[in-house]
Amino acid sequence: MRSEYRTAMGLRRVDMRAVSLSWTLLVLAILACAGCGSTTKTVSVSSAPAPASTSASTSSTATTTTASSTSVTSLPSTTTSATRTASAPAFTHPGDATTSQDAAAAVAVVHAHGYTANDSSQYHPNQTLGVLVGTRSGSGDGYGQQAFFFVNGRYLGTDSSQPSATLRVVSQSDTQVTLAYPLYKSHDALCCPSGGEARVSFQLNNGKLTPLQPIPPSTSQGGLSRQ
Repeated sequence: MRSEYRTAMGLRRVDMRAVSLSWTLLVLAILACAGCGSTTKTVSVSSAPAPASTSASTSSTATTTTASSTSVTSLPSTTTSATRTASAPAFTHPGDATTSQDAAAAVAVVHAHGYTANDSSQYHPNQTLGVLVGTRSGSGDGYGQQAFFFVNGRYLGTDSSQPSATLRVVSQSDTQVTLAYPLYKSHDALCCPSGGEARVSFQLNNGKLTPLQPIPPSTSQGGLSRQ
C-alpha cells in the first residue's frame, strides 16, 4: 500500500510540474504575441510620415512652379514698355532739322550769287544731285533765271553761263534733273514766247554734270533762244 501511495504521489507531482510548465509556455507565447503586435504598430507609425513628406514636396513643387510662371509672365510687359519708349520721335525731328539746314544752306549759296531762290522746296537734300531755280535779285519783272546745282550739299555750278528768261524743273532723281526752257522767236516779247519749249536733262556722272541734249542759246537773231 505504501508503495502504491508513493507511486501515486510521484505521478501527481509529475502531472503538476507538467501543468506548471504548460502554463509557463502559454504565458511566454502570449507575451511573444504581444511583442509582435507592438512591433507591428511601431512599423505602421514609422511609415506614416511618408505621405506627409510627399505632400510637402508636392506643395513645394507647386509653389516653385507658380513663382516661375509669375516671373515669366512679367517679362513681356517690361519689354513692351521699353519698345514704346524708344518710338518714332527719336528719328523724325533730327531728320527734319538736317533737311531744313541743308535747304537753307543751298538758298544762301543762291543768294550769294546774286539770285533769289524761287522755291526752296525744290531742293531735296536726300538726293545726290540737288537743284534750285533762282531769279536775279532786283529783277522787277521776274525774268532772268538760272538753275543752281549741288552734289551732296556742295555747290557745283549753274545750268549755263548766261541766264534764261524763265525755266522750270520738270523732274529730278538721285543723279538726274530735267529742265524745261521756254523758247523765243526773234520778235517775241518776254511775256509771250511762241517757240515752244526745249527740255534738257542734266546727268551726274563721276562727279561731273553733263547735259544730255543741247542747251538752247541765250539769244538768236533768226532762230529760237531762251530769251
